[in-house]
Amino acid sequence: MVARPRHSSKQIDALLEELAREPERWRFGYELSRELAIGSGTLYPALIRLADAGLLEQRWEQPNGQRPRHMYRLSCDGVLAERERNAHAGVNTIRPRPAAGGLA
Repeated sequence: MVARPRHSSKQIDALLEELAREPERWRFGYELSRELAIGSGTLYPALIRLADAGLLEQRWEQPNGQRPRHMYRLSCDGVLAERERNAHAGVNTIRPRPAAGGLA
């Protein structure tokens, strides 16, 4: 059984749900902040905690010559945790992750 994040909140639940919609897609924190209306002072510590817990993958990307920025997506453990959370809630928001060759 995969445990929920220790310090879960409505914002973290919304963040995990949004990332689960397309688990293979890498997302910028700013994009998530705008879409979820979560301030950076709440969002970035949550992203760090989720990454430290192994629920998110993170990488650096330098889009169009801009300064490098972090990108995030659910890890395999994050997908499992979100599936478990959804099973308890009776919903399913996770799309299947493509085969290993399809990951970007």
